[in-house]
Amino acid sequence: MSLDEHRASTREKLIRMANQIATFFHSKPRAEGVEGVAEHINKFWEPRMRRHLFEIIDAGGDGLDELVLAAAPGIRRPAEAA
Repeated sequence: MSLDEHRASTREKLIRMANQIATFFHSKPRAEGVEGVAEHINKFWEPRMRRHLFEIIDAGGDGLDELVLAAAPGIRRPAEAA
């Protein structure tokens, strides 16, 4: 697998995971859902995963559920990798 293929695969997996979290929280009232998505990602995703998520968001968020995008301001943005 080339580096570009690995990056695409990682991107697709993160999008799928974030969207699965959002799918669960769509059953909640809007504010609770937004907060729940952010809280779950902050609690269970390591900084590297959150860094990659913000790369996707900063590039336009293509493929991400709108609830993930709405939760983005509440997700802790990790420091840039050295």
